Amino acid sequence: MAVQIPFATISKIDDTAVVEDVFFTSLLQQCQMRDRESQWLQDIRQQSKNWLSHLAVPTRKDEDWRFIDLSSLTETKFIAAPDVEVNYHLPTPETANSRLVFVNGRYNSKLSNVSGLPPQVYVGSLDNLPDNYSAAEYFAQQHGAQDAFTALNTAGGSDIAVIWVNKDTVVETPIHLVFITDGKQETIFAQPRTLVVAQRNVNISLLEEYIGTGEYFTNAVTEVYVQDNARINHTRLQQESEASFHIGKTAVSQARDSHYTINEINLGAKLFRHNPEVLQQGEQTESNLNGLTVATGEQTSDTHSIIALTKPHGTTDQLHKCIIGDRAHTIFNGRVFVPKEAQLTDATQLNRNLLLSPKARVDTKPELQITADNVKCAHGATVSQLEADEIFYLRSRGLSEADANQLLIDAFAAEIVERIGMESLRAIITQTIEQKLNN
Repeated sequence: MAVQIPFATISKIDDTAVVEDVFFTSLLQQCQMRDRESQWLQDIRQQSKNWLSHLAVPTRKDEDWRFIDLSSLTETKFIAAPDVEVNYHLPTPETANSRLVFVNGRYNSKLSNVSGLPPQVYVGSLDNLPDNYSAAEYFAQQHGAQDAFTALNTAGGSDIAVIWVNKDTVVETPIHLVFITDGKQETIFAQPRTLVVAQRNVNISLLEEYIGTGEYFTNAVTEVYVQDNARINHTRLQQESEASFHIGKTAVSQARDSHYTINEINLGAKLFRHNPEVLQQGEQTESNLNGLTVATGEQTSDTHSIIALTKPHGTTDQLHKCIIGDRAHTIFNGRVFVPKEAQLTDATQLNRNLLLSPKARVDTKPELQITADNVKCAHGATVSQLEADEIFYLRSRGLSEADANQLLIDAFAAEIVERIGMESLRAIITQTIEQKLNN
């Protein structure tokens, strides 16, 4: 019997009514299907358009969106992202020859270089994927594919990034996906899409990075398939322009004996929402979700995760930390589902929040939904400020108040940052956080 997991609360009107949602309609009208796309892809896009016609933009009346106000997004007029030339310096030498770059949602061959990857790995645009790869079996087939913003991406996205690693392959070099959005001249929207397929006995590290300038809207979707005994270490770095909007989905499907880890770092965007959704479909499966959000100014940052353990002997460990300053607002809603079929599982979830300002705000809601009777599960949340005793101790050792504060903040963030494998990236993130908090 199939386990029913409510992966998304969908703003669906009914099965027959067609809704002319002004925001979605405006964006879809500017999305052009390309003639060179395969028929199966055109069919999937059309199905998503049809589904989207029954949906409306989520509001605070929707339980999953009640802490975040999307009116600033829906009231902004966006145009489809044009082709532009950019010259970005990407300071991660570990990925100089394993990097795939998309600008305004389109593949950029000039900035990309994947010459350092073995022949068992395909990293490129879906347009160039060899015919013997069956992308139609995976694209837009994840659970939760019918929520509103995912359907919008499927219906109207442009180029699709593909990482496909054939069985029994260990890739020592991290694979770097970079999505750059240039909104300096016009208020644009881009819809990055990524498909990752790691076949059995594969071991890879993946860095997914979002950066940009100006005012724009990024609607990103990443689908990850981790087959039997495969391992993926996935870092997602979001440092968009602080005038931008970012809504993202990471949908993960894990087979037996697989291991998946995501290290999520959220630093940018004035309004941010990410939905990590992990489905364990095999026994003895391990999932680790590590998150760090730093929000200042008037930023709103929302993480809604879902982890479903549907087979025996599954394990999951989630730690999400937030550093909130000024008038910023962070939201964490983490759900862990342990149905009756998932006996002998081990699930832990913890959200820790550090408030740096009396006007900062945090909403946290960790959840466990358990119907299995032989499990080990725990969850919790904390909200705190910098400890006066710790600051006094550091100042008594000669540090200034500012240096003492920064040292404690660095220590709070380090538990997540140190889990990232790339040394240069750890240094960049630490430096960026310090600059962000000292502005």
